[in-house]
Amino acid sequence: MALFNSLSERFNHIFSKLKNRGKLTELEIKEAMREVRMALLEADVNYLVAKEFVKNVSEKAVGDEVLKSLTPSQQVIKIVRDELTALMSSNNQKLQVASSLPTVIMMCGLQGAGKTTMCAKLGAYLKKSGKKPLLVACDIYRPAAINQLQIVGKQANVEVFEKGTQNPVKTAEQAVQHARKQGFDTVIIDTAGRLHINEELMNELKNIKAKVNPTEILLVVDAMTGQDAVTVAESFNKDLDITGVILTKLDGDTRGGAALSIKAITGKPIKFTGVGEKIGDIEPFYPDRIASRILGMGDVLSLIEKAQEAVSEEEAKALEKKFRENSFTFDDYLKQIESLKKMGNLKDLLAMIPGIGNKIKNLDIDEHQIVVNKAIIQSMTPNERLHPEIIKASRRQRIASGSGTSVQQVNQLLKQFEQSKEMMKQLKNGKMKKFM
Repeated sequence: MALFNSLSERFNHIFSKLKNRGKLTELEIKEAMREVRMALLEADVNYLVAKEFVKNVSEKAVGDEVLKSLTPSQQVIKIVRDELTALMSSNNQKLQVASSLPTVIMMCGLQGAGKTTMCAKLGAYLKKSGKKPLLVACDIYRPAAINQLQIVGKQANVEVFEKGTQNPVKTAEQAVQHARKQGFDTVIIDTAGRLHINEELMNELKNIKAKVNPTEILLVVDAMTGQDAVTVAESFNKDLDITGVILTKLDGDTRGGAALSIKAITGKPIKFTGVGEKIGDIEPFYPDRIASRILGMGDVLSLIEKAQEAVSEEEAKALEKKFRENSFTFDDYLKQIESLKKMGNLKDLLAMIPGIGNKIKNLDIDEHQIVVNKAIIQSMTPNERLHPEIIKASRRQRIASGSGTSVQQVNQLLKQFEQSKEMMKQLKNGKMKKFM
């Protein structure tokens, strides 16, 4: 996750020095905490939040239980991890469901934060979870806003309710009535935004809130705006009493201050994050997992969840059987490439493995190689995919020409394929070899 790369690097540097010292003194911990405070401020964390965070960690880290333990540095890191998690809300805050359906979710935010697209992303996420959502177009001021919601709604395969440029309060009310009659269990209202907060905007939002009594009021803010996002959250919370925040552009090259400050300043949790431009690029926000990523501890649970989404249990069992029987083919290899692409950015996936994150920060991973390998496999005949051993010189030349690659690239893929099969054979026999 690009958002926390810089902060993660700083923390890794700070704590690596503690690890090298064995026993720790109170002075050494105070010096480390001073560096932690600077790292947080550089990450655009609110000044008061950073100050309180360091105070809490310091009070717990200088006790006898830590200083006299056999692994004081690990104790300090655990305290930092726990405090980071608490700072962001302790655990994932799920969406509330109304006692009487439909559940109404009112989405609000300033223009440019990605609110309309996020409505569709949330709709797609809920539909995947077995819900029947309805999107409602209540932004009648921004040119083409209604059309945009219809386009992203179609991409998400979620129905859109719109009444043109009539009063948004009336549209919201009619949408809820429509949802109740047609069996929609969730209504997601895309409200109007502005370039900045003003009285006219807030009055309209208050009127919609009063009319439809939303179960959730979610504020969509751009993570790349840093402390401005926190200021926006404060203002919307004061006027609307929001129930949660959705951070967009979390995949961007930002410093992370908004994610670490919003809960502490507003008292309201981050519930979801936008991690890409595709409709499916939305994730529940797990503070404990984010804290682990920041400290370079990986995020195995998220990795497992991504793998489960990309590969079904039946497919995993079938693959295991093929490896066990040594019947793994290039068709199977191609399926694995497709599954890997579904899981997301390869470097982000590797960073979720404990102990790997900080080691690959400067590693240049060529994502294009996946596309190249796919093209090579698709240029093989069905028989060649089943029996790669028949691919000799003339066939390699034909495959290279057909895929727009070189013979060397074809040779490299064939070698990788054989190494994969051999590695799985060794794993099956409990004797893992080291391959070059």
